[in-house]
Amino acid sequence: MDKYITWALSKFKVDFRLVILYIVVYLLWGTMMNWVGEELRIAKFTYWWQVITVYVLYMVPISLLLRGLPIHGQYAYGLIAMGLLEFSGYALESSYAYPGNPIDHFFTVRNFSLAMALFFAWYFPLGNWAVGSLYGVFFSGKKVDS
Repeated sequence: MDKYITWALSKFKVDFRLVILYIVVYLLWGTMMNWVGEELRIAKFTYWWQVITVYVLYMVPISLLLRGLPIHGQYAYGLIAMGLLEFSGYALESSYAYPGNPIDHFFTVRNFSLAMALFFAWYFPLGNWAVGSLYGVFFSGKKVDS
């Protein structure tokens, strides 16, 4: 058990600028996706501050933990994380799915949360790739592990 805790803690020992970059990228990404969800009448957060709690306080640490794993591993672990998030968000009604939204029409209302989790699980490998690439451009001249 100690080796897993040591491994997890080591994933958070990164350059402070990398963490700031994750926060900026995920905050912008979350704000944009919430806006798109509202505009397309798919889903939205009930409260504006949920962008911070979900994208920064939940997804950034998970992204740091998954960084360096193969893409399929990041997606698989991300699917677990997003499944729990989607399930709890709609169960607690802190997320709102618009009735008759396009996902409901395509996948049916019973599969809405599953479709959202399958989609948003890609955030972890894509986010790690994007932040790693941007870090290389802005700070080191080389990409960090994604």
